[in-house]
Amino acid sequence: MSAFFIRFAFCNLFISVAIGLLLIAKHLLRNVLTSRMQYNLWFLLFGLLIVPFLPIRLNPLSIFLWFSHADAAVSASPAPAFEQTVQQNGNLSTGWINDFHISASQELPPVLGILLGILWISGGLIVLFAVIRARLHFRAIKKSSLPLENPQVQALYHSCLQELGIKRTIPVRSTAYLKSPVIEGLFLPCIYLPLPLVCGNDLTELRYMLLHELSHHKHRDAISSYFMNISCIVYWFHPLIWHVVKEIQSDREVACDAAVLKLLTEDSYLTYGNTLINFAERMSFTPFPFALGIGGSMTQMKKRIRHIAGYQPASTAKRLRGILACFLVFILLSSFVPALSLHAADSDRYSFNQTDSTITSLDLDAFFDGGAGSFVLYDSSTDLWQIYNMDLAVTRIAPASTFKPYSALLGLEAGILSPSQTELLWDGTTYPYESWNGDQTLYSAMQDSVSWYFQSIDKQLGLSAIRSFVRDNHYGNQTVRGESSSYWINSSLRISPIEQVEMLIKLYYNDYLFNPEHIEMVKNSLFLLSTADGSLYGKTGTIEYNQQNTTGWFIGFLEKENHVYFFATDIHNKNGAAGSTAVQITLSALSDLALWGSPQDEVYR
Repeated sequence: MSAFFIRFAFCNLFISVAIGLLLIAKHLLRNVLTSRMQYNLWFLLFGLLIVPFLPIRLNPLSIFLWFSHADAAVSASPAPAFEQTVQQNGNLSTGWINDFHISASQELPPVLGILLGILWISGGLIVLFAVIRARLHFRAIKKSSLPLENPQVQALYHSCLQELGIKRTIPVRSTAYLKSPVIEGLFLPCIYLPLPLVCGNDLTELRYMLLHELSHHKHRDAISSYFMNISCIVYWFHPLIWHVVKEIQSDREVACDAAVLKLLTEDSYLTYGNTLINFAERMSFTPFPFALGIGGSMTQMKKRIRHIAGYQPASTAKRLRGILACFLVFILLSSFVPALSLHAADSDRYSFNQTDSTITSLDLDAFFDGGAGSFVLYDSSTDLWQIYNMDLAVTRIAPASTFKPYSALLGLEAGILSPSQTELLWDGTTYPYESWNGDQTLYSAMQDSVSWYFQSIDKQLGLSAIRSFVRDNHYGNQTVRGESSSYWINSSLRISPIEQVEMLIKLYYNDYLFNPEHIEMVKNSLFLLSTADGSLYGKTGTIEYNQQNTTGWFIGFLEKENHVYFFATDIHNKNGAAGSTAVQITLSALSDLALWGSPQDEVYR
């Protein structure tokens, strides 16, 4: 099961749990909350249902990409692709370090992901079509309706407006195609009365009907209709959502009944209830999901009758207790927000707060050549951060091969490697890169990014030791799942460029409090070259999906005179965003900042 399905299942699982908790809270607080408060609680759920979709961009293809670009798992066999960086001498044109990498392919074929997207959208479109069809049907009824002309009914209507304190005159029309009154429209509301009701002689019943519809308008109950329609369209597959919609409709009518009963004398409660009973057969559930009527299903009608029979006006103390109870429920449901945020789950963002440091923004658009990416540079001597594209600089992605220095460091600390013996024996497996097919030392493995070397270290370390390291040192999202051979290249472990720099600072100054000799060995394994501009150390990483290089890393540090500059570059593109691209961008940025010679003087392969 792919990481996407896990996130998707958990998202809907948390929605189900939130609904369950809300139903339990409403039941336990039924004697504490007023009818209006019980109805208003549902808006907290509407807020939760919106959370997973807040980061979706206004792109018609975004939903297909969201399904298709599910998080990757490591392929069983490496793809014939590699990234190349600079060698340990002053000439970049010779003796390259080859940062070969294992390809990460999607666990599910892209076609299946697209089909899932089509299925989800198709279901939503079917529900949307039903809503549009109902609206068109109601539009035909509206066109056939007539202005209210009965003077008695007009006088009664204006009296109801005064009772509710509504200053706005809402149009009232009559129609022969409705069985019960409804009010439709949020900004331009209009009340539609059945023609038999207007022509009848029972003005008491008509008064109740008008008070009910006007109470819907006064409390802006039409807003919930829009939320319910949207929820049914988006979550058409979720049975609890359909159950909740019925509960909301029922609570809305009960709340509206309470608003009407508040205007009546106690001896009129029975008459109002009898009006509902008398109209029960013809006041079936409205086929118009956007209109507000007095009717409902028989189950809802029974609930309303019981409420009317036991109605007691809410005291001030009860209303205050209800407000406090709603606030506590709000706090409870708010705890689900992080779990429901697909954006947070899919691309964690680092909270970068450097109040004591100086942060300046860089303009490096020309070097990224239209591709998305970021560049972070930190001068430890001046405590100066220089950042290009802060948004991506705090966005966490898989570290790929840039985690290998930490695997080596942990291997040294655990005794798997030692300063005098870093060689690991090749098991005879044939790899597509000739340099991998042989025994390796720490320096050769780091130079050629020999994945099996570091995977062997990780296997001997165990995931618990790796988890402890990333947790204790706040490495990225501090999440290590899956297998020891793949956590660094799939979506389990993720880190932002700024955090990459912070980790390098800890490595350079040994904030880990590890053996200083081990720290020096790892730093030396990252050495690339020395020139008159200084000594450059670094490690690349590439994330590849379906034979396409989509993300490239280059992290490291530059020792120059009395300064140490730490940097991290990540580049995102549909193809060609390898570590070698990140190297070129980094050297161009350093050159632009007068920290490195012109990259145009070097020869790149």
